[in-house]
Amino acid sequence: MAESITGRIHSLESFGAVDGPGVRFVVFMQGCPLRCRFCHNPDTWATRDGEEISAAALVQKILGYKNFIKKGGVTLSGGEPLLQPAFAAEVLRLCRENGLHTAVDTSGCIPLKTAKPVIDAADMLLLDIKDIDTEDAKNLTGRGNEDALEILRYCEQIGRRVWIRHVLLPGYTLQAEKLERLAAFLSGFTCIEKVELLPFHKMGEYKWEELGEAYTLADTPVPTLEEVEAAREIIRRHGLSLHQ
Repeated sequence: MAESITGRIHSLESFGAVDGPGVRFVVFMQGCPLRCRFCHNPDTWATRDGEEISAAALVQKILGYKNFIKKGGVTLSGGEPLLQPAFAAEVLRLCRENGLHTAVDTSGCIPLKTAKPVIDAADMLLLDIKDIDTEDAKNLTGRGNEDALEILRYCEQIGRRVWIRHVLLPGYTLQAEKLERLAAFLSGFTCIEKVELLPFHKMGEYKWEELGEAYTLADTPVPTLEEVEAAREIIRRHGLSLHQ
């Protein structure tokens, strides 16, 4: 069955240290329906680019690193892994069958009815909440936040382990009032283990230029250390654990 389920991947990272607990094999999957203004991997957007591979062949590659990642695991990232649900779920199933911990790094922008098999097959989610306000999320990424919040509620229902990710973008999400509301909302979920605040950076700006895409944040400053610490303090004050 796994031989017949294929998907498209952008690239592989054999020793990832920032995509879940421990040292991890990271699969960057191809295709994403969002157009986040701060995206540093716009080359993952196009669904027909990348390399086509079967789930079985991909997992065979991963198993070559099993001794190195046995205390960490495998993370499906992107792009958007939930955009290829059958492929993602089969990769996760095979990894778990081989004793590997699995995680999915997702924006949650896919409806739950489509995403559910992937969530059910994963050990944990790294869920990126783009903005607590759905209209602002739409302005920032092209889509609202309803699907992501529904996925979070489903994770709470089934007891799926979740780490939240949130980009601190000056002029957009880096606002004390927004962060207070985000933290208050997240504090109501027992499935959330950690919150990771990601300061905006421009390391992917050159990719936008290479793709002929307009980069609208060229004049947006990166957050100061003081701004980041103030944001972290808001999260702490609401009883949430921060990812270091």
